[in-house]
Amino acid sequence: MSKMENGLIVTKIKDGTVIDHIPAGRALAVLKILGIKGNEGNRVALVMNVDSHRIGKKDIVKIEERVINNVESELITLIAPNATINIIRNYEVAEKRKLRIPDIVVGILKCQNPLCITNNDPEGISKFSSVSKVPIVLKCDYCDTELTEDDVLRQILS
Repeated sequence: MSKMENGLIVTKIKDGTVIDHIPAGRALAVLKILGIKGNEGNRVALVMNVDSHRIGKKDIVKIEERVINNVESELITLIAPNATINIIRNYEVAEKRKLRIPDIVVGILKCQNPLCITNNDPEGISKFSSVSKVPIVLKCDYCDTELTEDDVLRQILS
């Protein structure tokens, strides 16, 4: 990275993924979702709390030589609903994904209700339906326990 008069310049990546418009302070949660600890060998650029005309302050994550999968995208959507995922090939944006809150989330979140069947049956798979997209509220299909965006963030960070 080099410093410019009005901000930072992060070098372009040849191939990989750029996740933009992450709410300020949530880039570390995005790295956790992606399982990035820093010793994988891929170059990762992390920019936090930069000015954004669209959302005030934002974070940006760039990962070289890595394309994120659908499950990772779905989890990112739940903590960064307005994020965009840009797939980079040969220094150009080859694909731009605008994330959307899914209507149903299966098997990637845990119900907070300790009595829920999904927490007590070894074959139980969690399933949440979207009750609200702004703010994010998900409801367990089995016991009606609700999860908020903050609950999802806590699960990811724990």
